[in-house]
Amino acid sequence: MRVADLTVPGRCLVMGIVNVTEDSFSDGGRWLDIDAAIAHGRALVEQGADMIDVGGESTRPGATRVDAAVEAARVAPVIAALAEEGIPTSVDTMRASVAAAAAEAGVHMINDVSGGLADPEMYRVMADADLPVCLMHWRTVQFGDAAGQADHGGDVVADVRDTLARLVDNALAAGVARDSIVLDPGLGFAKSREDNWALLHHLPEFLAGEFPVLVGASRKRFLSAVRAERGLEGVPADSDPATAAVTAISAQMGAWGVRVHNVPVSRDAVDVAALWNGGDRG
Repeated sequence: MRVADLTVPGRCLVMGIVNVTEDSFSDGGRWLDIDAAIAHGRALVEQGADMIDVGGESTRPGATRVDAAVEAARVAPVIAALAEEGIPTSVDTMRASVAAAAAEAGVHMINDVSGGLADPEMYRVMADADLPVCLMHWRTVQFGDAAGQADHGGDVVADVRDTLARLVDNALAAGVARDSIVLDPGLGFAKSREDNWALLHHLPEFLAGEFPVLVGASRKRFLSAVRAERGLEGVPADSDPATAAVTAISAQMGAWGVRVHNVPVSRDAVDVAALWNGGDRG
């Protein structure tokens, strides 16, 4: 399987999030029960998701890493059930053993927020699985807590661009197929508000590169700040309108996919972008 096999012709792919965790920043605990997680995945597809991203470990600020066996036991049954129904899935993990378990369960993509750096065996597992992979930028000393702000050498755009290029080289050297790679600039991961907006401002630069780009801005703190700057308090879900705006703009510019919690508003957004871009053919 290659990225082209997952790509949605004519529009941006919508990846719906299912966190099988106790402590994810937006919906921790809601889908920890396996049956509830499976039902939520089905519901997201009914709402317009093209793929379900299943994660069993939170990377929110302050999160504690779970045991690898626990993580695998959370995600593999959900992936297997959804795959049996023909629903494309990705696994959100930094562990090679969990990625291998997900591949055995029928997953369609390995989505590693560490870009393959958190586990020395990950690139090998990616190559052996022969599946599409998503490599994300995250500059941190110890993977597992997205809190704080990293030193990007004064130019976060250059750092993300150069680091992603190194991650690609690592993956290719391990045997991952070139046409199996998707890149994610890592919005919200050890990045300041200014860093995130700088990356979005320069999104066309990333989209002009060789590899498809996944944008994961959903409910991130820098989007919650849009309302906070107007004196409005709220919960992460209150940033869904801002997320939809990022989705629409990213899709209109040509992003391969968006990873979101609220599927209906982002599916509407990518459909509008597709119609907008295709308007001269009407």
